[in-house]
Amino acid sequence: MIEPQPVTVTINGARVRRFVEPRLSLSDFLRRDLGLTGTHLGCEVGACGACIVNLDGQPVHACLMLAVQADGMRIDTIEGLSDSGELAELQAAFHARNALQCGFCTPGILVVARDFIRDCRASGRRPTRAAIRDALSGNYCRCTGYEAIVDAIESVAGAAPMREDAA
Repeated sequence: MIEPQPVTVTINGARVRRFVEPRLSLSDFLRRDLGLTGTHLGCEVGACGACIVNLDGQPVHACLMLAVQADGMRIDTIEGLSDSGELAELQAAFHARNALQCGFCTPGILVVARDFIRDCRASGRRPTRAAIRDALSGNYCRCTGYEAIVDAIESVAGAAPMREDAA
């Protein structure tokens, strides 16, 4: 029998310590053990992006990572980003442009979009629609056709002074 391993992470600003089976995925840890069900499970092979969370400042597919690999790291889920207000501008833009339909892919897309816009603002560049689509390439949406999603992200990315992206 494989012994449970200790995992200590900071999730949405709160330090959490649990003992988990070494084979437990990060997505299952978040959903089952911590009740953070905003991290959705779609394909469970890293193709759809529904499970994307922010890990130490970078978006990652939680279904492709083991919970024990996240030991000592900071994890921000859709719940934490929403509760902190970090997504308010994006959420309003998605609502205004009807950029979500069934909502299954939305948490992963919002996490990626928030990180993408943060990086654009930090570098002072205004992304092109092609750059936004490229950033979303790890997210699969079966309902919207992406136009409204790109519109919403573009509107938020354009809200702060930036220079045009050359790419």
